[in-house]
Amino acid sequence: MRNSIPSSGHPEVSLRPLVRDDADAWYACLMQPGVLAHTSWQLSSVDDLAPIFDALEATSTPTQIRMAVVERAGALVGSIGFHSIQWPHGTAEIAYELCPAYWGRGIASALCLSVSHWALAAFGWHRIQACVLDTNVASAAVLRRCGFQHEGRLRHFRQVRGVARDFDVYGLISTDGGVASG
Repeated sequence: MRNSIPSSGHPEVSLRPLVRDDADAWYACLMQPGVLAHTSWQLSSVDDLAPIFDALEATSTPTQIRMAVVERAGALVGSIGFHSIQWPHGTAEIAYELCPAYWGRGIASALCLSVSHWALAAFGWHRIQACVLDTNVASAAVLRRCGFQHEGRLRHFRQVRGVARDFDVYGLISTDGGVASG
């Protein structure tokens, strides 16, 4: 399961496992202006990513799956994957980010579509959801292009830099038209 990696779905980037040696490059990407502006992430140093790597390296059933997005020369330019995985229920939440130099090229949409369809088929999941800060218009558009349906708003769902904020929920289920089922 952990060795299986889907296609990126886009000619400018590929996917590979995200590993602890990626921490500095990933943190540098996340800290670029605009990347975390519409998220609930609270990062003050590269050490704040350690719990994610701990979860990725766990030998038990994974609660997270995360892949590095790399450009042709091999440099990390983002990540994509799943957290809050509920194996007994066949559900997970997708999350992704790209360095700003890669925005506006259709990369996020290609990644989201490819990885979502791969996960539904590979793991037999029934549902993938995304919780998107209500001001994250670009991410909401990516999800809609990938067949996710807007399901509602979670009021004051997560703290964003000390303020309770609203998040929109988008869902993709295995029986949605055009979605591969396991």
